[in-house]
Amino acid sequence: MRVASRRESADEGFSATVAAITSAFGDTTRRQIYLYARGEEGVTATEVAESFDLHPNVARHHLDKLVAGGYLEAYVDHGGTAVGRPSKRYRSDAGGAPALVPAPRDDLLLALLARLLTRIDPCEAELIAEEVGCDYGRSLAAQMAPGDAPRSVRSAMASVADALTAHGFAAHAGDPASPHAIVRDHCPFGDAAIDHPVLCAADRGLVEGLLKGLCGDGVPVQLSSRARGDEICATVVG
Repeated sequence: MRVASRRESADEGFSATVAAITSAFGDTTRRQIYLYARGEEGVTATEVAESFDLHPNVARHHLDKLVAGGYLEAYVDHGGTAVGRPSKRYRSDAGGAPALVPAPRDDLLLALLARLLTRIDPCEAELIAEEVGCDYGRSLAAQMAPGDAPRSVRSAMASVADALTAHGFAAHAGDPASPHAIVRDHCPFGDAAIDHPVLCAADRGLVEGLLKGLCGDGVPVQLSSRARGDEICATVVG
């Protein structure tokens, strides 16, 4: 049974990897933009738009999609001498190869975490998990949109789903049954979340932190989780 469980987990992890790569590179133009950005020290949406004959908003969408997946990083260039608002630039992370596979689980750390969770008050453990997730989500949002004005929740949901997918959740934003939800088809915590559903609070905090970083405070979220007996794993926004 345990061998079958590990095989299923590996298959789900592979599916999550495929989802992450497809989300980032499923568009031919986006792949070309990524290669172009890797060959430069830093590019702006305007430069990409001019190079690929795109509207600047379309170029920015492709770049933000690559940032959300962890393939590019965004930063505000304060070094220019031009008058006006500093430009937002995009670059490859140290010019290295893209992280095409979400970070692997560390079973030793998960085992240690599971043991610790049995010795902590469940309410306190859930609070800690949500705080850690929220702090991490804010840090991701700061990398995805440095210096940007707050987005609308609707426009941010796709970016949040891309960021979750890059971290192994195989997420997508909304569907006809739940248009205001971010649905996840894979959990990188694996069996640990089933044995300790309190870990789902970290997931909720992660989405909350991302939305706070991208949209500002005051965006309520509610979590459903298979580990807690719900039909799907999803975060309902608003």
